[in-house]
Amino acid sequence: MTTANKFFFTRLQYESGDWDVDQRMPSNILNSLIEYTTLPVDPQENIVPLSTTDIFNCPFCYLTGHKLVEFTRQESDNFEKYIRNGGFIFVDDCNHDIDGLFAKSFEAQMAKIFGINELKKIPSNHPLYSAFFKFDGPPTTGQELNGWGDDIVHDYLKAIEINGKIGVLYSNKDYGCEWDYDFRNKRFYKFDNTRFSVNIVMYALMR
Repeated sequence: MTTANKFFFTRLQYESGDWDVDQRMPSNILNSLIEYTTLPVDPQENIVPLSTTDIFNCPFCYLTGHKLVEFTRQESDNFEKYIRNGGFIFVDDCNHDIDGLFAKSFEAQMAKIFGINELKKIPSNHPLYSAFFKFDGPPTTGQELNGWGDDIVHDYLKAIEINGKIGVLYSNKDYGCEWDYDFRNKRFYKFDNTRFSVNIVMYALMR
C-alpha cells in the first residue's frame, strides 16, 4: 500500500473550499485501525493536493468541507481518473445539510464528472456495513440527533459505483465532526463511535 507497506490516511486538498476541517478525525480513525485490526498503519495524516499526481499513489482518500466545491479542470480530471482506475474517496458533508453549499456544489461536481444520477443511495445491506463490524445501515451521528444542519437523521449513504464497487462514498451525516476528538477520550465513551470508520477503510482496501 505504501513503500513501507503501511496503510496511510490521505486528506485531499482542493482550491475552492475549506478542506482542512475536523483536524483530529484522521488520528482517531488511525487509532481505531490500530486498536481493532492487524493492518499496518502509518500514524501520520497524509495531505495531498487533488491537482497533483500524488493522489494516484493513495489507497484511501478523504474529502470534506463546509463551503463551495468547484474543482479546477486538473482537480476534476484527477478525481475522475483516480476513481475510474479503482481509487476510493470518502466524502463527508461537514454541514450535515442536504441543502447546504457543500452538498449542493459537491453533488453538482459529481453529476458533471460522472453523469446525472450516478450518485445513488446504497442499501442498508450493502457489503460496506459488514466489512468488519456489523451495522444495519449507517450509524446515526450526534449532529443528527441534536438537530444541527438540516435537522434530519439520514438513514442512508450515497455512492458512485464503478464495476459494482464503491469508488466515491458520500455522507451527509457529518462523520468528520462526529469523530473529531482526541482518540484518548474514547475511554469515556460507552460505545466507540469510530467503529464504522474501520468498516469504511477495510471495505476500501478489500474491494
